[in-house]
Amino acid sequence: MSSQILLITDMAGYGKVALSAMLPILSHMGHSIYNLPTALVSNTFNYGKFEVLDTTGYMENTLRIWHELGFRFDAVFTGFTASRAQADLVRGFCAEQSGLGAKVFTDPIMADQGSLYLGLTGQTVGYLRELVAGADVTVPNYTEACLLTDTPYRRESLTRSEALDLVGRVCSLGAKSVVITSALVDGLPQVAGYDAASGGSFLIPYEEIPVFFPGTGDMFSSVLMGRMMEGRGLEDATRAAMNVVHDLVAINRGNPDKFRGVQVESSLEVIDRY
Repeated sequence: MSSQILLITDMAGYGKVALSAMLPILSHMGHSIYNLPTALVSNTFNYGKFEVLDTTGYMENTLRIWHELGFRFDAVFTGFTASRAQADLVRGFCAEQSGLGAKVFTDPIMADQGSLYLGLTGQTVGYLRELVAGADVTVPNYTEACLLTDTPYRRESLTRSEALDLVGRVCSLGAKSVVITSALVDGLPQVAGYDAASGGSFLIPYEEIPVFFPGTGDMFSSVLMGRMMEGRGLEDATRAAMNVVHDLVAINRGNPDKFRGVQVESSLEVIDRY
């Protein structure tokens, strides 16, 4: 079933991350995709040199025009958000669309491996916490879940009960359903979640491929959202997203320039397996 999905996140000119990765995946899945860039980025940050254009003014004018035109969406995804002004703008728009029946998916992109991304501060944590509060589904990684809930980050393994307690803490912020990626639980890399629709929690282990690509979180969010908008439950959609990301990384692991991200267009058929 095709849905009208709006993606609110950044656009990289060089590199398959954010909108550059999400658009081909969700389009392949049969959804009608629209976008509102929060920033234009010259290339992925991994190269060490980059240019960023903040698009807050453009966003304000665009959302005003869309409101006047009465545009509506079945789902809204929020990803990279460059400032509190943007977060306030996006939060208001998501609340409006939610009131009209849209599902809101939020990826609080700000940190990994125990640290905030370069240039981000505690203020970022604050305004992303407010965005998470309005989400039907939020998909932080383990570091982001710790920051959002003021939970100490640990490099050693969590127990099952500790992982599910962290999921509950994210839910207590206001998000209905939660998926936490990249957590080490009982000595295994796992994804932990809570599905508001079923009232059930889950932990799903996965095989970690020892190679780094930027944009894997964006691919994960795309497949999860796309499958849920087809009517599949959160745990089922999470498994599908995990499998697709695993296979895409495995296929592309030999690419000489990892900083470009996974070249998704050449492997879109992987999505159809799950």
